[in-house]
Amino acid sequence: MKKVLLAAVFLAGFSFTYAQEAQVKTVDPKEDKDLMTWYHKDYATAKVYGVNTENAYKFLESKGLKPTTVVVGVLDSGVQVDHPGLVKNIWTNPNEVPNNGKDDDGNGYIDDIHGWNFIGGKNGDIDVDNMEVTRVVAKYKPVFEGEDSAKNKANQAKMPEEFAMYMKSKELFSKKSMEAKQSMQTYTMINDLIPNMVKLLNGKSVTAENIAAIKPSTDQKDAIALQILNQVAQSPEFKGKSAADFEKEMKSQMKEAIDHFGPQSKQYDLSYDPRKEIVGDNYDDYSEKNYGNNHYEGPDAEHGTHVAGIIAGLPQGKEVQHGVASKVAKIMSVRTVPNGDERDKDVANAIRYAVDNGAKILNMSFGKPVSPGKNVVWDAFKYAQDKGVLLVKAAGNENEDVAEHLAYPTNFKNVTDEKPFVNNVIVVGASTNRNNELRADFSNFNKKMVNVFAPGEEIYSTVPHNEYRYLQGTSMASPVVAGAAAVLLSYMPNLKPDQIIESLVKSSNPSTENQFGDFSQAGGVIDLKKAAEYAYANFYNGKSSSGAKKAVKPAKKVNKPAGKAIKL
Repeated sequence: MKKVLLAAVFLAGFSFTYAQEAQVKTVDPKEDKDLMTWYHKDYATAKVYGVNTENAYKFLESKGLKPTTVVVGVLDSGVQVDHPGLVKNIWTNPNEVPNNGKDDDGNGYIDDIHGWNFIGGKNGDIDVDNMEVTRVVAKYKPVFEGEDSAKNKANQAKMPEEFAMYMKSKELFSKKSMEAKQSMQTYTMINDLIPNMVKLLNGKSVTAENIAAIKPSTDQKDAIALQILNQVAQSPEFKGKSAADFEKEMKSQMKEAIDHFGPQSKQYDLSYDPRKEIVGDNYDDYSEKNYGNNHYEGPDAEHGTHVAGIIAGLPQGKEVQHGVASKVAKIMSVRTVPNGDERDKDVANAIRYAVDNGAKILNMSFGKPVSPGKNVVWDAFKYAQDKGVLLVKAAGNENEDVAEHLAYPTNFKNVTDEKPFVNNVIVVGASTNRNNELRADFSNFNKKMVNVFAPGEEIYSTVPHNEYRYLQGTSMASPVVAGAAAVLLSYMPNLKPDQIIESLVKSSNPSTENQFGDFSQAGGVIDLKKAAEYAYANFYNGKSSSGAKKAVKPAKKVNKPAGKAIKL
C-alpha cells in the first residue's frame, strides 16, 4: 500500500500538523527554496541533518573518479516519465523498438520502453485494490470458519501457519475497516461544515480573538463548526489566514482526506476483487510472470513520481528541486503498488524484471502486516542478491517497533534471527529537520531491523501533471538512501550491496537526543560524503574510467548487533 502520510489529519491529527509547524515559517513553503532542498544539507556546516549531497560529489570528483550511469528501479504506483523534472533521467530500454507491438528483446514484455506495469492488463489498470488483510480474510474465512465446525477444526490443525495469519488478518481487518469508516464520516462531516465556518468568520481572519468573539449559536451545525474553528486557530498552518484563504485551504485538505479514505470502502470490501477482470492472470499461480502492460504511470502516480524525483529529479524552470543521484541515475518505472496493498506475486515479478533489465538498485517504498506469498518474495530477494542488486526498503509509517509489528517484505525470516537471511537489503526510517525531534513521529524503528534513517518529512519533489509537492513518510526517506547508494555505485562500480550498506551505516551522523541512537543500527542519519569517504577507503578497488589506482584495504563486516525480540 502507498504509505504517504496525509498532509492534514484533522481532529486526531491536528496535533501532528502542529508538531510539524512548531516554528512558524516566515516564508511560504511553496516559495521557500531552502526548505525545498533541506535534505541535501551538510550537517557539519548547517547543523541540520541533511545527507551532504554536493560535498559527496566534490569528494568523489576530487579523487579523479568518473561516474557511470546507474539504473534505479522504482517499484511503486507508477511514474510520470515525461515530467519535465524527470524526463531526462528516465531509463530507456536499448533493445526495444518503441510501440511496434513486438517483444524485440525477447524478455517476455512487449514495448517495455521505460519499464513495466504488473498491475494492469489489456482491460486497463488497477487503481484501487484490497488491503492484504481483506484478501486473507476473504480467502480463508470459509476454510477456517465455515458452516462445518468439524471441518474448520481439521483445517486449523492442518494449516497452522495459514490459520495464524488468518486470525491476525481478521483482527486487523475489523479494527482498520472500522477506523476507515469512522474517518470517512468525520472528514465528510467537516467538509460539509466548511460553509458554516466561513459564515461564522464573517470575512474576518482566523485568530483566537476573532473566533472567541463569535457568539454561540443554537444551530447544531454552527455549534460544531465553531468547535472546529477553535481547533483551527491553534494551528500555525491556519492561524492568521483570511477567511477566503481559510476556505480554500480547508477545501483542499478535506478533499485530500476524502480522496484518501474514500477508496477504503473497496479496500476493506470482502467481495471486491478487480484482479481477474483487469489483469487477467491466474493470481494463484506464482510462477506466472508474463502479464501486465507498459503503462508506466497508471491512474495515480503521485507516490511513485515523488519517489523518482527524490532519487533523480533535475531542476527545471524556476524549480530548484533535485534528486540525490540526479547527476548519475536513470529511473526505471516498475508499477507494482495500487491504491491498496501490493500483491506478493507482483512484488516478486517486479524485482526479477528490474534485475534482469539492468537495474542495480531497487527502491521499495511499500509494506503491509501480512504476506501470504512471502516465500516467493524472499526468493526474489535472494535472486537480487545473487545478481549483486541492492534493495532499499521503507521501514513503514505506523510509529511501531518493526520487531513487534512486521512490515513485509522483510529481510528477516524470524524476528529472533541474529541477522537477515540476505545481505543486500537496507531498511530506512524517516528523520526530520528538527534536531530535538529527529525521528519523524510516524516512522517505524528498531535497533536491529532498521539500518539507517534519512530525511523523510517535508520533502519536496515531483508529482504528476508537471507539478511539485511536499510529502512525508518513510516512503520519502527510502529514495533518499536509494539515491545515495546510486551515487556511491556510479563512481565506484565495484561496490557490492553489503559494502554500500556498511558504508552508509558506519558513516551516519549520530544523535543520542531523545533516544535517537536506539532507533536504528546506525543510530544516526546518513551522510553521503562520509559514506563516499568510507567506501573509497575500505572498498574501492581502483578500477574506474579514470584508471586511478589505490591499495585495497580488507573489507570490514557490518556490525549487526542483536536487538531484543519484541509503514507505508
